[in-house]
Amino acid sequence: MAKTKLTDEVKTYIVQALACFDSPSIVAGSVKKEFGVDISRQLVETYDPNKKAAAKISDKWRLLFEETRKTFLEDTASIAISHRAVRLRALQRMADKAETQGNMVLASSLLKQAAEEVGGSYTNRRELTGKDGKDLPVPVSPVTIFQLPDNGRS
Repeated sequence: MAKTKLTDEVKTYIVQALACFDSPSIVAGSVKKEFGVDISRQLVETYDPNKKAAAKISDKWRLLFEETRKTFLEDTASIAISHRAVRLRALQRMADKAETQGNMVLASSLLKQAAEEVGGSYTNRRELTGKDGKDLPVPVSPVTIFQLPDNGRS
């Protein structure tokens, strides 16, 4: 592959994609698709400050990488699949297609997954309640504590 001179726009794209945890091969493919520039995985790695290949990366690209990574990790709201409604719509489309194609096993599996999604199976939050939503009874301590009589001793 001939030495390719990359524009700052392409370099920015590469650095930001790497900061968002895209693999070098994914980034190389995206650059080809977005910019029509054919680059190698090895060239992409020279823009990832976490790789040995990027030991000589300029401060400009290192700072962009760090800022993009920080923003990416803090802002999951911008990732569509992090929202329950988006996941349910995707599951609906997949279930409809599976049913149309006669794949009832897959359709059933997708319906189960959607039910678990709605039921909160994919969250860490658990709510425990007693009968009819009332508070759980406080367990009785199995050990009874007795007060010893004070015989005038201390």
